[in-house]
Amino acid sequence: MERRTFLRTAVIGGSAAAFGGTLWRGAAFADPAQPGAGPYGALQAANGNGILLPSGFTSRIVARSGQAVPGTSYTWHSAPDGGATYADGSGWIYVSNAEVSSGSGGGASAVRFNSSGTVTSAYRILSGTNNNCAGGSTPWKTWLSCEEVSRGFVYETDPWGVNAAVQRPALGRFKHEAAAADPDHGYVYLTEDETDGRFYRFRPTTWGNLSSGTLQVLVAGSGTSGPVTWATVPDPDGSPTLTRYQVSGAKVFNGGEGCFYAAGTCWFTTKGDNRVWAYDANTSSISLAYDDSLVTGGAPLTGVDNVTRSASGDLYVAEDGGNMEICLITPDDTVAPFLRISGQSGSEITGPAFSPDGTRLYFSSQRGTSGSSSGGITYEVTGPFRR
Repeated sequence: MERRTFLRTAVIGGSAAAFGGTLWRGAAFADPAQPGAGPYGALQAANGNGILLPSGFTSRIVARSGQAVPGTSYTWHSAPDGGATYADGSGWIYVSNAEVSSGSGGGASAVRFNSSGTVTSAYRILSGTNNNCAGGSTPWKTWLSCEEVSRGFVYETDPWGVNAAVQRPALGRFKHEAAAADPDHGYVYLTEDETDGRFYRFRPTTWGNLSSGTLQVLVAGSGTSGPVTWATVPDPDGSPTLTRYQVSGAKVFNGGEGCFYAAGTCWFTTKGDNRVWAYDANTSSISLAYDDSLVTGGAPLTGVDNVTRSASGDLYVAEDGGNMEICLITPDDTVAPFLRISGQSGSEITGPAFSPDGTRLYFSSQRGTSGSSSGGITYEVTGPFRR
C-alpha cells in the first residue's frame, strides 16, 4: 500500500502562509489541502493505452523510444524526461530531454504539431550531452536542458532546431535537475539532484541573455519554513570545490527534482524526503508545502518528481514510482489523482507540460512497460481541462 499525502499549511515568520488554493489567488491564508474528489471525478477503467483517466478525457501515444515518430522518419530518443511546449503559429512544439549518455543519444528532441494536433515533424535540438533529466523553458522561448551528472552543464536550446544549442556555464556546474525562469524578479531557479543538494538562483547580467551573471545559493536555518537569504557562489565552475560546499550555511535539499515558477512562487520537489517546497519570491521565504511524514490518513501522492501548473492554477505533480500517477492540487485545496498508468511499475512519469491553449497535456513514461530506457513512451491527453 502506497503512503499518501496532502499539502499542509506552514508558518513563516510567525504568520500562517499556505500553499493551497488561496495562495494561487494571492491571499495570505488558506486551509490545508486535503485528499478528496478531484474536479474531474473518479478515474475510469484503463483505456487501450493502459491509462486510467477521468470521464471525458482521452489519450494517444505520440512517440515510442527507438521507433519513428508517427508521420515522420525521426526516431524518438530513449528515456524521455523533462519537457515543455511552445506556441508555433497556430500549432505548437513539445520538447523532451533524453536521460541517457552521449553515446546512447543523450540530448533533446522536439515534435511539431499543427493547429489540429497532427504531428508534422520531429527532429533533434541537442546532441552529445549526458543524462539530460529535467530542465525548463524561458520567456524568450528557449529550452534549458540540464545534465544530471557531477559538474554537469545547462544547455540553452532552440525548440525550432534552427539555432545551435549553447552551453551556459554561468548557471553553474553541478548535478542539474530542473530550471524555472522567473520574469517577475529576473532570476532562473535551479535544483540539484544530490542527497545533500542545494537550491540555486541565477541572475543574468542582462535578462534574456544567459551568457553571464551571478549564481547564488539559498541560505537558511535548519527548519523547513521561514525567511531566507541568498549568498553568491564564489566559483560556479565547481572545481576544485563543488558548488554545494562553497557557501557555509547553504540549506540542504534531499534530491532536488522538478521546479516550476508561476504567480510569484517557485515550487520544487525533493525526492529523498518526498516533499514539495514553495519559495515565495515576493517575500523571499520558503515553506514546506507537502511532506508525507506529516500525513495522518492517506492522500494520493507519493514519489514526487516533475511539476507543472495549468492556467487555472491547478498544480500537477508527476510520480517517480508511487502509483505511476499524475496528481493535481486544486485552487480549492484538494489533492487527487488525475491519471494513472497501469502495468508500468518499473517506470516513472516525466515531462508533464500543457499545450499553449491548455487543452492537451503531454508527458512520458520514461521506461514504459519494459522497464528499459529504450522502452519510453510519450503520451498526449486531451479533454475538458479547466482554463
